[in-house]
Amino acid sequence: MYCNKCGASIPDDSVFCPKCGAKQVSSAGTPQAPSSSPATATQGVIAASGVTELKCPGCGAPIKPQIGEMLITCEYCGASISLANEGWKSIESNTMLPLVLDSEDKVLQVIKGYMDRGLLHRHLEEKSKNEGVILSVVPYWIVPVSARTKYTAVDTGVEVEKVAGTAILAGLLGGAMGGGRSGFGGGLLEGTMMGGMMMGGFGGGGSSIRAYSLDQNYNYPVVAVKGLLDYQPRNYAFDLKDRVIFDASKLQKGIKVLNGDVGEDSAKYEAKTNVDQVQSQKVHQQHHSVRSITTDVDISDPELMHVPVWFAKFDSSGKKVVLVIDGHSGKLINSMGLE
Repeated sequence: MYCNKCGASIPDDSVFCPKCGAKQVSSAGTPQAPSSSPATATQGVIAASGVTELKCPGCGAPIKPQIGEMLITCEYCGASISLANEGWKSIESNTMLPLVLDSEDKVLQVIKGYMDRGLLHRHLEEKSKNEGVILSVVPYWIVPVSARTKYTAVDTGVEVEKVAGTAILAGLLGGAMGGGRSGFGGGLLEGTMMGGMMMGGFGGGGSSIRAYSLDQNYNYPVVAVKGLLDYQPRNYAFDLKDRVIFDASKLQKGIKVLNGDVGEDSAKYEAKTNVDQVQSQKVHQQHHSVRSITTDVDISDPELMHVPVWFAKFDSSGKKVVLVIDGHSGKLINSMGLE
């Protein structure tokens, strides 16, 4: 078909002319119906400073970004515009995770399991006041991170020997203090045994220190909305194998798609900082006597993925409890007040 205004050759299902932006009218005199599937960009878009309107390269429709927004979805064809570091420079179809936990009843059953877990939390969900359960589609930067951690720590076998030596030493001291003659009788013998135990049981200096390494790869999620930074995942992984091309038409009516305002550079920095912390936690879980630790991190370009997320707020005897639930997997992304 041809544009009604400028005469350019355009796709038959165009709603707006990609060249001049004019809205198209069918031969019957009615506006062209929007396409049901999202467009995939064939060219980048760079906006000058202070731009107030862009054209979607997929269908030509006008797009008006708001200040601070990092993601805009074309309401006509479903294409996503991702704001990169140097302005509006690319329009692409982003990814999303399908909604599985699709009702409030289902998510409340999942929440009940998390809130009632453990002896201290028995019937916590029933005793708490539900202050609201809301479903939103939240953008996350998925940042590929390769981390290599080198550290030194006391050898595990030596650590066990230390514990055993300390226990024996405590027994000897107790016996000696409880009755000198029934213990070891004299200060010289007592001192010799203590000294030998300290040398043998405690590893004899630096010979027990060993070097280790921990290499891990992550697809680290960073929430792309500044207002949700308090709910940033710390050690969480989305089911990336289930993601599909973002298509706004497949979302349930009434679900709000949040616009991101966290850029790529900020996401990379957040991912690097958090992965460094995660690596340190893993090291200290394996070894209690860590002497030195350094982590090198390589980061690749991130992907923007939209995730259906349930936010549930409860009042438990005046204490606020907030749970963030992955609407695809049903797993707990983050929580506040649930200890």
